[in-house]
Amino acid sequence: MSNEYMRTVSRSGAGAVDQGLRSYMLGIYNYMALGLSLTGLVATLVASSPALLQAIYGSPLQFVVMLAPVGFVFFLSFRLHAIQASTAQMLFWAYSGLMGLSLSWIFLAYTGASVAKVFFVTAGTFGAMSLYGYTTQKDLTGLGSFLLMGLIGLILASLVNIFVKSSAFEFVISAIGVLIFTGLTAYDTQVIKSEYIEGDDREIMMKKSIMGALRLYLDFINLFLHLLRFLGDRR
Repeated sequence: MSNEYMRTVSRSGAGAVDQGLRSYMLGIYNYMALGLSLTGLVATLVASSPALLQAIYGSPLQFVVMLAPVGFVFFLSFRLHAIQASTAQMLFWAYSGLMGLSLSWIFLAYTGASVAKVFFVTAGTFGAMSLYGYTTQKDLTGLGSFLLMGLIGLILASLVNIFVKSSAFEFVISAIGVLIFTGLTAYDTQVIKSEYIEGDDREIMMKKSIMGALRLYLDFINLFLHLLRFLGDRR
């Protein structure tokens, strides 16, 4: 076979992979965007209903609302291989709705205008870092390991501050949180991209898409919450 023929076949194969990868990533971003939309809708509806707010935050139900999303994340992470893709998808939507319940308080603590402002700032930051993670040729594995260790420290510091209740400590935690989740957005995007394998069956691809959407969803939500502490106008 001629060299020109081999180059043509190679370019055709690369184009097919690129097209498949673009479709795969677009599906993940669509899942994430729909999840965020559901979260925002539920949070807005609950915040506008005094009866629902009282039912949730005026009873032990508030602890269920706060802890249930954590349980969903662990279940999806450890049981994804054993459940059907359609079940995983339903759990993702349920998780997004529960997050809406648990985040409804932000509309009581911050003005609606500042929540909207911080959302768009978060969207811009997330978009830029996710694009960087998708396009960069640099291996971000080392950065990811460092950020994951930082995330563990951030969680521990947040737990300590529940009892200390230091505003200065909270400011430091928020600053570190912004840096960590900004970096994790790029790292997770690169990992999700690397997990794409052409030829995987539809069931596997759908599971990968849901898990990828969950990772990016968590990066976005956490980045938003930490930025809100900086830029949000409290009521």
